[in-house]
Amino acid sequence: MRVTLQRVTEASVVINDILRADIQHGLVVFLGITNEDSTEDIEWLCRKICALRIFNDASGKMNNSLLDVKGEVLVISQFTLYASTKNGNRPSYIKAAKADIAIPLYNSFIDSIGALVSGAVKTGEFGADMKISLINDGPVTIHLDSKVKE
Repeated sequence: MRVTLQRVTEASVVINDILRADIQHGLVVFLGITNEDSTEDIEWLCRKICALRIFNDASGKMNNSLLDVKGEVLVISQFTLYASTKNGNRPSYIKAAKADIAIPLYNSFIDSIGALVSGAVKTGEFGADMKISLINDGPVTIHLDSKVKE
């Protein structure tokens, strides 16, 4: 499972010209799922995301976690995080899980992170053509992979 996190001052997702969700201070979590992912990947990622000290404290240092700042979360499914560009110029998405595997894991991820945070957890729509708007705060953008755990 891979995520790209962006610390934001605000973010929203629009589907078919209709606002689906919006958040203020918190994280946008772009979530990619592969066939080998399991609940262990979800648990590790959710704990790591919530504990990362990437929010500023009163002195302007990144010492606070999402939990400390009671930040909101916007989860967006993002199969392109498993793009392979090894051969040619057209990315292959063969490593991305198909919907029958990915949707239950996506929903479980949302439930798991929701159980950890006190701020709102909002989502896009799995498989939809979404328009994401965000103001990256910092900018702070972090990539996590549950198989690599760096």
